[in-house]
Amino acid sequence: MTPQQLAEACAAAMWAEDRASAGLGMRIARIAPGEADLTMVVEPRMVNGHGICHGGFIFALADSAFAFACNSFNRRAVAQSNSITYLRPAKLGDTLTARAVQTNAAGRSGITDVTVSDGEGKPVAVFRGLSRIIEGHLVEVTP
Repeated sequence: MTPQQLAEACAAAMWAEDRASAGLGMRIARIAPGEADLTMVVEPRMVNGHGICHGGFIFALADSAFAFACNSFNRRAVAQSNSITYLRPAKLGDTLTARAVQTNAAGRSGITDVTVSDGEGKPVAVFRGLSRIIEGHLVEVTP
């Protein structure tokens, strides 16, 4: 199995159990080793009292992209710490894309950076996730 095939198999296994991401209307646009792009349309239920997308939904999209990227190597990884900086508001009807790239890994720890952009490609938020490898694998790989 190539690294790309493994990343795709890991994403499929995770997606099958990820009711949270699916329930928010997220879609996997691209998977590669250490990378993931997820999309989500800002729906009326996601708009806050200011008429813009609630930051929690933007965070959830970034966090899901982070999860798919850092789990693409078939070693179960969970969030150790995350932070987000909001740059501009997302609006009702915007299609947001979260592009996650694992930038560093050492031992059981990893760092993944995520940029969330609107439909015009303008950055809405930047997110940094720190991951920690735990026991287990997502898919069974035979030699």
